[in-house]
Amino acid sequence: MSGVALGLVLVAVFFLALALLHRYGDLRMQQRMVLLGTLASWYLCFLIVFVLPLDVSTTIYKQCLKDNAHRHSNQTENSSILYPTESPAVVCEEPWSYIPDGILPVFWRVVYWTSQFLTWLLLPFMQSYARSGAFSRMGKLKTALVENAIYYGTYLLIFIFLLIYVAAHPQWRLTWTEFQTIGITAANMWGLFLLVLLLGYGLVEIPRSYWLLSSHAHLLAKTYFKVSKMASEKAAAEENLADVMEEVSVINMSVKYNHSLRKCVDTILTKCPIEYQEEMATDVENPCEDQAVLPTKSGLVQLHKKVISAVQRCRQTRVQWSMLLERVFHLEDVAKNRSSPTGHFVRSFALTEQDGYIRRFLYTPKVELYWECVFHPMFYKLLALLLSFLSVTVVWSECTLFSTRPVLSLFAIIVRTTQQQRYYICTEVVCFVTVLFLCVCVYSTVFQIRVFNYYYLAPHHQTDAYSLQFSGMLFCRLTPPLCLNFLGLIHMDPALSQKDQIHTSYTSIMGSMHLLSVISNGFYIYYPVLVLLLCFATLYNLGSRCLNLLGVHQYVADDELSADLVDEGKELIRRERRKRQKSETTANAKWAWRERYGGVYGALVGRKSGYTEIKDDQETQCKKSVISFAWRESDEQQRSLLHSRDNDG
Repeated sequence: MSGVALGLVLVAVFFLALALLHRYGDLRMQQRMVLLGTLASWYLCFLIVFVLPLDVSTTIYKQCLKDNAHRHSNQTENSSILYPTESPAVVCEEPWSYIPDGILPVFWRVVYWTSQFLTWLLLPFMQSYARSGAFSRMGKLKTALVENAIYYGTYLLIFIFLLIYVAAHPQWRLTWTEFQTIGITAANMWGLFLLVLLLGYGLVEIPRSYWLLSSHAHLLAKTYFKVSKMASEKAAAEENLADVMEEVSVINMSVKYNHSLRKCVDTILTKCPIEYQEEMATDVENPCEDQAVLPTKSGLVQLHKKVISAVQRCRQTRVQWSMLLERVFHLEDVAKNRSSPTGHFVRSFALTEQDGYIRRFLYTPKVELYWECVFHPMFYKLLALLLSFLSVTVVWSECTLFSTRPVLSLFAIIVRTTQQQRYYICTEVVCFVTVLFLCVCVYSTVFQIRVFNYYYLAPHHQTDAYSLQFSGMLFCRLTPPLCLNFLGLIHMDPALSQKDQIHTSYTSIMGSMHLLSVISNGFYIYYPVLVLLLCFATLYNLGSRCLNLLGVHQYVADDELSADLVDEGKELIRRERRKRQKSETTANAKWAWRERYGGVYGALVGRKSGYTEIKDDQETQCKKSVISFAWRESDEQQRSLLHSRDNDG
């Protein structure tokens, strides 16, 4: 089985990264370089997470072989003694996921340095390139070079001063390996600062969010709150798009067809929505009556950038609005069906053709009723309790990370127990669950972060190129310190482990941190204790309350502003429900008319094609009369049905 486990992980992680990219990005519309850069960064980060447990089990097996060799050498030296003091050698069974020597060090170096190249050099450049409003590739390259030169100029200046200081210091003689270690340490310090913030939030918010999912009243109130916020965001996005389209319309009429900038204007027009393109489809050769000053090339570049951003934002809010409406309609249906005596789930609106086979045929109304009203709350409560236990275990282990004698970290105790019993599968399962839970706490926070409209990962293929690449940068900067923190939790970090213990192949690329003793013996060990403070801040919603004071509305259950927005969301949903019911009634009436009178209308249309005496106005009048008759007949049927129900009651 040598190398098979690694190959399976490589394939499985690739499809996992591709599935996430498909959920958040648009594989058909996004630029290929943006998709490849984001996919590569996510893939490499997930590889580090999934391969690290295999590295731990392989290291434990090598440690067992080393201990047996040490016992054998001691017994050979003490062969003249009748009762040797050394215990007999244990049997070291090769784990099923054993990776041969020489593969993991090369693998980690390729993965680590490729991810660092992506996060510090390539992805920032691609961000500027994708967000540029230039009309040519050379223009976009120039914009990206200028923006990144300004951004990295400050880092280069600091690096030069540090290099001069090190060169002038008489006691420091840095080699290439030590210089490389300092660079890795600096990158890990930056990632650890952000890691503790995100981890402290996720350790509390993830279990609490699953517990609140079992409370239908809280979930519905929070969804009403989101509806109110999304309605204002949607209105602001549409208003901004209208303003930008007005600017485009003015420039479209100002720049003539034979002007040198007309090609740039046509490029901008292709990025506009179809309805606005039809409105602006005028004769550009006719000058405007009050023609303003012609735009410059730089002005068109800025306008092009604004058009791309406004169109993306408007499309994003519209898709999110429609999905949020479906969500709140479903929650209201669940509330109604909790006391339903019918024995099956009754929907307010019928399923559409876009719903899959499983939802329409296998996920029957009876199954849906039992899941939504009975098993759904119980399942999420049990899951929340399990996640809460893991969160408490992580917080305890982070706060006792520095204690090696006695060992207080629960994860370190479990791994040592499985190591002594040679339960490699148990070791890998414990390591995988631990590092996966840490990653979920950190990565889910990254997916939920929203910095106004600057960075936001929106599902349903609505994430823009800049946010996709920014998430890839965050993952590449957070994953290495997260894995080092995990190795510290199980006491396999070089800063915490014993000197005679074999280190993992992953730590071989990190070098020895003892070059900077203040960081290796202080910062890396004691800084994670701040996770406890951040957990308390998240538990009492201090961050949300501060954002509310700053004008960024967040849902807090006992806040008056949140209650007002919840009431506003309820009213918006009532209006949308009436619109949806009216549209469905109209659609049903049209369907009934087609079923009954489609043949008559088709005969009239066919007669019109054969005889020219039937005019268009006569056909329209005939159609209206047939529709009105169908409406009257359906109304009479509904009234008679209600009358019969009243008599039965």
